[in-house]
Amino acid sequence: MSDLDLDELRAELADFAQREKKGGRTPREERIIAGFEDIQRFADEHGRAPQHGEDRDIFERLYAVRLDRLRKLEECRALLSPIDHQGLLDLAHSDLPVPAEEMDADALMAELAGAAGGGEITELRHVRSTAEKRAAEEIANREPCPDFERFKPLFEQVRLDLDQNVRTTRPFVKDAGFMKAEISQGQFFILGGQVAYVAEVGETFRAPNGESDARLRVVYSNGTESNLLLRSLQRALYKDEAGRRITDHVAGPLFAKESEEGDLVSGTIYVLRSKSDHPMVVANRDVLHKIGVTGGDVARRIANAKLDPTFLMADAEIVATYTLYNINRARLENLIHRVFEPARLHIEIKDRFGSPVVPREWFLVPRFVVDDAVEKIKNGTITEYVYDPNTATLAQRPN
Repeated sequence: MSDLDLDELRAELADFAQREKKGGRTPREERIIAGFEDIQRFADEHGRAPQHGEDRDIFERLYAVRLDRLRKLEECRALLSPIDHQGLLDLAHSDLPVPAEEMDADALMAELAGAAGGGEITELRHVRSTAEKRAAEEIANREPCPDFERFKPLFEQVRLDLDQNVRTTRPFVKDAGFMKAEISQGQFFILGGQVAYVAEVGETFRAPNGESDARLRVVYSNGTESNLLLRSLQRALYKDEAGRRITDHVAGPLFAKESEEGDLVSGTIYVLRSKSDHPMVVANRDVLHKIGVTGGDVARRIANAKLDPTFLMADAEIVATYTLYNINRARLENLIHRVFEPARLHIEIKDRFGSPVVPREWFLVPRFVVDDAVEKIKNGTITEYVYDPNTATLAQRPN
């Protein structure tokens, strides 16, 4: 039994619990009135009673079925007539019933229960369950993604980013500051054990409950996709105890121009130039830079560079440094290396024992581009760019 089924079972059992009367009405009467007031609010907002039809919003279909039940039950009409200022209970204005062949199993069960004289609470409870199951079906109704090859590299990169701590996962919760429970195009989530990517967000519209909503195209890491409502995705993430938001590459400012009280110095970005006499280094010395992040003193870091294959077994000079505050050094270094990946130098160096080593932190990048990258890291836009060796500039990543 799934988590959604357990939630529904709890709701069903709760309805049978004995409750005290409030305001002289039974719990059953209170629920009937509350359900009717939802329908009245819909009618006030749209200027008409809710209607059936697959082209209607899920909430409108719910209200239409509920209103049909209330119209057919004399006890409900007697209870609600004093507050029915819109004439919604008038049987003459009732919509034609939905053909049985167009109903799902729950809706048909509700119809049969009414014909058999079942209690209205059972019928109203079934209506609520139908709405919940329709919403759940929108989540679960996934189809093969025809252009998944276009999205596959995105999922592979996200997995790599998570492994390297460039991205992290956060619980999907309400009112969580800058990680608040909102959804927008380009975001990644974990739902039902799959990574979900919001590929498209349709036009925003207002749902009957007053909230703004939109139709999404969500692509999943298993090669499927679904066309569901934004609020449906939110609800599914709330209910999934393992549901998570996958953060962007940079969450919050990475730098402060000056340290403030309470700030902790986390390290330094350094840019070095090699003094090696290797032919490839000599030919590209002006644009060949080692870019890294350290928590120690940079000068001390390079003191023994000529003995370290990481530094090409040669002395190095400091070209530029940038001090960091309150930042994860490893995460930032991975981010920088990813941006400059197209310009990474591929070279093999022998260490002092004659063993081959391939250094990974040297890039054929002009100094001014490194400065540009640091500025984009400061303003949080660096994840939108990648280095283009053809133009020697940071170019925006393709959508």
